[in-house]
Amino acid sequence: MMRTLDTADLRVRAREQADAAAARAGIEIDFVSEPADIREVSALFDEVWGTDPESAILPVGVLRALLHAGNYGAAARREGELVGGVVGFLGRDDWGPYLHSHILGVPTRKQGGKVGFALKLHQRAWSLAAGLAKVTWTFDPLVRRNAFFNFQKLGASAGHYYENFYGAMSDEINAGDESDRLLIVWDLDGERASRAADGVLGEPDTDGSNLALADADGEPEIRDVDGPTIFCATPVDIVSLRKSDPSGALRWRRALRNTLGAYMNAGYVVTGFTRSGLYVLDRDGDARVG
Repeated sequence: MMRTLDTADLRVRAREQADAAAARAGIEIDFVSEPADIREVSALFDEVWGTDPESAILPVGVLRALLHAGNYGAAARREGELVGGVVGFLGRDDWGPYLHSHILGVPTRKQGGKVGFALKLHQRAWSLAAGLAKVTWTFDPLVRRNAFFNFQKLGASAGHYYENFYGAMSDEINAGDESDRLLIVWDLDGERASRAADGVLGEPDTDGSNLALADADGEPEIRDVDGPTIFCATPVDIVSLRKSDPSGALRWRRALRNTLGAYMNAGYVVTGFTRSGLYVLDRDGDARVG
């Protein structure tokens, strides 16, 4: 079962960590509730994903209904300008209720300013205050910067690999590729999450051995390996590769599916990600993320 939440001290500390992250980013984060704010946040998501209102990532009406029903939505502003948004809704599994973070967006021109990290810590503080100890979300395992953010900046883990999770997608980021996804599990009261919120989570080490998937001069190379810990490489920039070499991007997709996905289906858990772009998979990872 999911751990019982710690005392109120954990929630107070989570709020302090969130406030400190927002201050470092130079932003203010508020909950989204008013119709004008809802329209603005919906438009921001369309800007990030390259869609229009007719095919909106999160339509205004749906977002309004989610927030009215008590779900989570927050917006980050810097000197009054909207620079990021995040929305989640409640879910339930064998370990109890949790928050599923459906979408987080920061425009490219505003990335690198710690906005996404501050939004996630705000989400963590809200979830803990609501009596929730877990947040989940999905992401494309080929996107290296997001993998590092999820596993090392936030201290999350992953135990599920979903093949073509959304089916065909038509937005500018994902069009032309298959929508494989990892399911992230953020154990909010765990040591990794707490250390990550303080910015002191250490990065995993690897000597370059036990690679199930290697980068051979830009091409994926599958290797037959075994052991308690294995590693899988990722392309340097899959978003650019989709545009410059769609067939090459598809080769990486299939190779990662046949290595990372296969090992995860066999019970391995992703417990980290190196700065050089390697997934760290442990055979004895926390079963709660599986």
